Amino acid sequence: MNKCQSISTAILFLIMLASPHVIADAVTDWNQRAGDIVVNANIGPLPAERALAIVQTSVYEAVNAITQRYSISDVKLQAGPGASIEAAVAAANRTALIKLVPSRQTEIDSVYHAALTAIADEAAKMRGIAVGEDAAAAVLALRIDDGATANESYRPYTQAGVYVPTVLPEAPQWMYRKPWLMTQPSQFRPGPPPGLESELWARDFNEVKALGSKNSQQRSAEQTEIARFWEEVMPPIYHGIVRSVANMPGREITQNARLFAAVTQASDDALIAVFDAKYHYGFWRPVTAIRNADIDGNDATERDPSWIPFIDTPMHPEYPCAHCIVSGAVGTVLQAEIGDGQTPLLTTTSKAAGGVARSWTKLDDFMQEVASARIYDGVHYRNSGKVGSEMGKQIAQLSVKKYFLRNK
Repeated sequence: MNKCQSISTAILFLIMLASPHVIADAVTDWNQRAGDIVVNANIGPLPAERALAIVQTSVYEAVNAITQRYSISDVKLQAGPGASIEAAVAAANRTALIKLVPSRQTEIDSVYHAALTAIADEAAKMRGIAVGEDAAAAVLALRIDDGATANESYRPYTQAGVYVPTVLPEAPQWMYRKPWLMTQPSQFRPGPPPGLESELWARDFNEVKALGSKNSQQRSAEQTEIARFWEEVMPPIYHGIVRSVANMPGREITQNARLFAAVTQASDDALIAVFDAKYHYGFWRPVTAIRNADIDGNDATERDPSWIPFIDTPMHPEYPCAHCIVSGAVGTVLQAEIGDGQTPLLTTTSKAAGGVARSWTKLDDFMQEVASARIYDGVHYRNSGKVGSEMGKQIAQLSVKKYFLRNK
């Protein structure tokens, strides 16, 4: 980021702080800022999910140390009297982000100093900074050796002397990470994908073949828009939906800090679990299956030797659907937070679709759209979406139990 961009970021931050109609509090504002920073770092979706879980957990621990609203804490902190919550949020974000995405330090410091400028009480500011820095340092210490930086050692399947595509798949080491909530990565590993001789396999095969091809004549214009929207893989696409809940009237800042920690821990664990299952089963993607349908042993499937999907196929095994497990986790945590109350209009934007926004009035509609989108994209089967979503819901219940049921 150049100097002019840094100044622009700082000015924008101050404008947002001054407008109560734009943001609810420092927690929700910093969530958006942190998401942008992590995306700009180009570290990939899995490291980005992990980074934002660490950031949001640090924010929760800092805010809760000051307000002492909730009983659950992963670290023990002492907050001085009169510490500024806003300064604590800023410091927790800065400390965690600089460690996790050091390439963006100029951008991080620009937003950080802009946030501190808006805090007039110097004593409260310094106390808040100390709490935020301590919270981030403590959370980072807990997660620094979680396995994310382990060397990947994927062994391509081949025979001696035979060429295979030489692009290695994504993050096979992710299944060895230390979870936040689960006892182990395989805790919710599902049963195997459908047998290739089954009617279920033929159904899913033919659906994605028809709706997910590059130039499908059966995919509607709306389905194509949905496919483009959910081509976005970076975690902030889900955080926009979380902010729709966080920005509801009457919410308190610790409540929002808890919500973002609960969501990001659940979604980070969801990706650990789904990559465990993906590499355990190693199930083929539609582009592979459709081009090899003559060897699947099912008379209800037919080979198309030149079939290509609507979007580029992600470089990891198909089963289960990663987008679906994350949407299931996020939606379930949000449902627990909302309870039987009125669901706000859920809105988020997709950078992959050029900044287009989509909205939903029901959490179930949002979760179902994600699963359908991956079929329209041509990269997943319907059963994989269903299985992934159910896994996400199960993992989310661990977060709900930790943060909502035992954290009154």
